[in-house]
Amino acid sequence: MSNIRKLVYTAILIAIGVVLPIALHPVPNAGQVLLPMHIPVLLCGFVCGFPYGLACGALLPLTSHLVTGMPPSAMLVPMVCELAVYGLAASALYRLIRTKSRTLNLYASLIGAMLCGRIVYGVLNALIFSAGEYSLPIWLTAMFVTALPGIAVQLILIPAVILLLNRAKLSPLTNR
Repeated sequence: MSNIRKLVYTAILIAIGVVLPIALHPVPNAGQVLLPMHIPVLLCGFVCGFPYGLACGALLPLTSHLVTGMPPSAMLVPMVCELAVYGLAASALYRLIRTKSRTLNLYASLIGAMLCGRIVYGVLNALIFSAGEYSLPIWLTAMFVTALPGIAVQLILIPAVILLLNRAKLSPLTNR
Protein backbone atom coordinates (compact mmCIF):
# COMPACT_ATOMS: atom_id res chain seq x y z
CA MET A 1 0.00 0.00 0.00
CA SER A 2 1.44 3.36 -0.94
CA ASN A 3 2.09 6.08 1.60
CA ILE A 4 -0.43 8.30 -0.16
CA ARG A 5 -3.14 5.65 0.18
CA LYS A 6 -2.27 5.24 3.88
CA LEU A 7 -2.48 9.02 4.35
CA VAL A 8 -5.89 9.09 2.65
CA TYR A 9 -7.15 6.19 4.80
CA THR A 10 -5.83 7.94 7.90
CA ALA A 11 -7.57 11.20 6.95
CA ILE A 12 -10.83 9.37 6.26
CA LEU A 13 -10.63 7.58 9.61
CA ILE A 14 -9.92 10.87 11.41
CA ALA A 15 -12.99 12.37 9.69
CA ILE A 16 -15.09 9.36 10.75
CA GLY A 17 -13.75 9.79 14.28
CA VAL A 18 -14.96 13.40 14.33
CA VAL A 19 -18.37 12.64 12.82
CA LEU A 20 -19.20 9.45 14.73
CA PRO A 21 -19.42 11.12 18.18
CA ILE A 22 -21.62 13.84 16.66
CA ALA A 23 -23.94 11.19 15.24
CA LEU A 24 -24.11 9.49 18.65
CA HIS A 25 -24.59 12.75 20.56
CA PRO A 26 -28.29 12.01 21.32
CA VAL A 27 -27.21 8.93 23.31
CA PRO A 28 -26.47 9.98 26.93
CA ASN A 29 -22.74 9.76 27.73
CA ALA A 30 -22.11 8.16 24.32
CA GLY A 31 -18.43 9.12 24.37
CA GLN A 32 -17.74 7.33 27.66
CA VAL A 33 -20.10 4.42 27.00
CA LEU A 34 -19.69 3.67 23.26
CA LEU A 35 -16.13 4.98 22.74
CA PRO A 36 -16.77 6.22 19.18
CA MET A 37 -13.31 7.78 18.70
CA HIS A 38 -11.52 4.55 19.55
CA ILE A 39 -12.89 2.57 16.61
CA PRO A 40 -11.31 4.59 13.76
CA VAL A 41 -7.97 4.80 15.57
CA LEU A 42 -7.80 1.05 16.14
CA LEU A 43 -8.81 0.44 12.52
CA CYS A 44 -6.09 2.82 11.34
CA GLY A 45 -3.48 0.98 13.40
CA PHE A 46 -4.48 -2.33 11.83
CA VAL A 47 -5.00 -1.09 8.27
CA CYS A 48 -2.22 1.48 7.87
CA GLY A 49 0.29 0.39 10.50
CA PHE A 50 2.91 2.54 12.17
CA PRO A 51 3.25 5.61 12.14
CA TYR A 52 -0.22 6.23 10.71
CA GLY A 53 -2.11 4.62 13.59
CA LEU A 54 -0.10 6.67 16.06
CA ALA A 55 -0.74 9.89 14.09
CA CYS A 56 -4.46 9.11 13.77
CA GLY A 57 -4.71 8.58 17.52
CA ALA A 58 -2.90 11.82 18.30
CA LEU A 59 -4.65 13.96 15.68
CA LEU A 60 -8.23 12.70 16.04
CA PRO A 61 -9.00 14.13 19.50
CA LEU A 62 -7.19 17.37 18.64
CA THR A 63 -9.16 17.74 15.41
CA SER A 64 -12.43 16.88 17.11
CA HIS A 65 -11.72 19.36 19.91
CA LEU A 66 -11.00 22.14 17.42
CA VAL A 67 -14.07 21.37 15.28
CA THR A 68 -16.66 20.41 17.91
CA GLY A 69 -15.21 21.31 21.31
CA MET A 70 -15.23 17.63 22.28
CA PRO A 71 -13.43 16.14 24.06
CA PRO A 72 -13.34 18.99 26.59
CA SER A 73 -9.99 20.61 27.34
CA ALA A 74 -9.59 18.76 30.66
CA MET A 75 -9.76 15.39 28.89
CA LEU A 76 -7.89 16.34 25.72
CA VAL A 77 -4.27 15.52 26.60
CA PRO A 78 -5.01 12.16 28.29
CA MET A 79 -7.21 11.21 25.32
CA VAL A 80 -4.52 12.19 22.83
CA CYS A 81 -2.07 9.94 24.66
CA GLU A 82 -4.57 7.08 25.05
CA LEU A 83 -5.65 7.10 21.41
CA ALA A 84 -2.09 7.48 20.13
CA VAL A 85 -1.17 4.37 22.14
CA TYR A 86 -4.18 2.53 20.64
CA GLY A 87 -2.98 3.26 17.11
CA LEU A 88 0.63 2.40 17.91
CA ALA A 89 -0.16 -0.75 19.91
CA ALA A 90 -2.66 -2.09 17.37
CA SER A 91 -0.10 -1.89 14.57
CA ALA A 92 2.84 -3.13 16.68
CA LEU A 93 1.00 -6.03 18.30
CA TYR A 94 -0.51 -7.14 14.99
CA ARG A 95 2.99 -7.34 13.53
CA LEU A 96 4.39 -9.17 16.57
CA ILE A 97 1.69 -11.67 17.52
CA ARG A 98 1.92 -14.82 15.44
CA THR A 99 -0.31 -17.82 15.93
CA LYS A 100 -1.72 -20.25 13.40
CA SER A 101 -4.99 -18.33 13.37
CA ARG A 102 -5.37 -14.92 11.74
CA THR A 103 -8.48 -14.33 13.81
CA LEU A 104 -6.63 -15.11 17.04
CA ASN A 105 -3.80 -12.77 15.98
CA LEU A 106 -6.36 -10.04 15.36
CA TYR A 107 -8.23 -10.50 18.65
CA ALA A 108 -5.04 -10.78 20.73
CA SER A 109 -3.70 -7.60 19.09
CA LEU A 110 -6.99 -5.76 19.55
CA ILE A 111 -7.38 -6.70 23.21
CA GLY A 112 -3.72 -5.92 23.88
CA ALA A 113 -4.02 -2.50 22.22
CA MET A 114 -7.20 -1.74 24.15
CA LEU A 115 -5.50 -2.63 27.44
CA CYS A 116 -2.36 -0.62 26.61
CA GLY A 117 -4.39 2.52 25.85
CA ARG A 118 -6.50 2.19 28.97
CA ILE A 119 -3.44 1.64 31.16
CA VAL A 120 -1.74 4.74 29.72
CA TYR A 121 -4.91 6.79 30.30
CA GLY A 122 -5.14 5.56 33.89
CA VAL A 123 -1.48 6.14 34.69
CA LEU A 124 -1.55 9.66 33.24
CA ASN A 125 -4.65 10.54 35.23
CA ALA A 126 -3.29 9.03 38.42
CA LEU A 127 0.11 10.69 38.20
CA ILE A 128 -0.47 13.96 36.34
CA PHE A 129 -3.93 15.10 35.31
CA SER A 130 -6.03 14.00 38.30
CA ALA A 131 -3.32 13.24 40.83
CA GLY A 132 -4.79 12.56 44.24
CA GLU A 133 -8.34 12.33 42.86
CA TYR A 134 -7.90 9.22 40.73
CA SER A 135 -7.97 5.73 42.21
CA LEU A 136 -8.04 2.13 41.03
CA PRO A 137 -11.83 1.79 41.58
CA ILE A 138 -12.45 5.00 39.59
CA TRP A 139 -10.19 3.75 36.79
CA LEU A 140 -11.81 0.31 36.68
CA THR A 141 -15.29 1.83 36.64
CA ALA A 142 -14.52 4.41 33.97
CA MET A 143 -12.36 2.23 31.74
CA PHE A 144 -14.19 -1.07 31.93
CA VAL A 145 -17.61 -0.97 33.61
CA THR A 146 -18.97 2.22 32.04
CA ALA A 147 -17.29 1.46 28.73
CA LEU A 148 -18.45 -2.18 28.50
CA PRO A 149 -20.89 -1.50 25.62
CA GLY A 150 -18.14 0.28 23.67
CA ILE A 151 -15.69 -2.53 24.35
CA ALA A 152 -18.24 -5.04 23.05
CA VAL A 153 -18.79 -2.92 19.91
CA GLN A 154 -15.02 -2.79 19.33
CA LEU A 155 -14.63 -6.54 19.78
CA ILE A 156 -17.39 -7.21 17.25
CA LEU A 157 -16.99 -4.39 14.71
CA ILE A 158 -13.22 -4.06 14.32
CA PRO A 159 -12.45 -7.72 13.51
CA ALA A 160 -15.43 -7.79 11.13
CA VAL A 161 -14.17 -4.72 9.25
CA ILE A 162 -10.59 -6.04 9.16
CA LEU A 163 -11.74 -9.42 7.85
CA LEU A 164 -13.86 -7.69 5.18
CA LEU A 165 -10.87 -5.57 4.14
CA ASN A 166 -8.80 -8.74 4.02
CA ARG A 167 -11.31 -10.43 1.71
CA ALA A 168 -11.41 -7.34 -0.50
CA LYS A 169 -7.57 -7.24 -0.50
CA LEU A 170 -7.61 -3.56 0.51
CA SER A 171 -4.99 -3.72 3.22
CA PRO A 172 -1.62 -5.49 3.05
CA LEU A 173 -1.38 -5.58 6.85
CA THR A 174 -4.54 -7.66 7.08
CA ASN A 175 -3.44 -10.17 4.44
CA ARG A 176 -1.49 -12.30 6.91
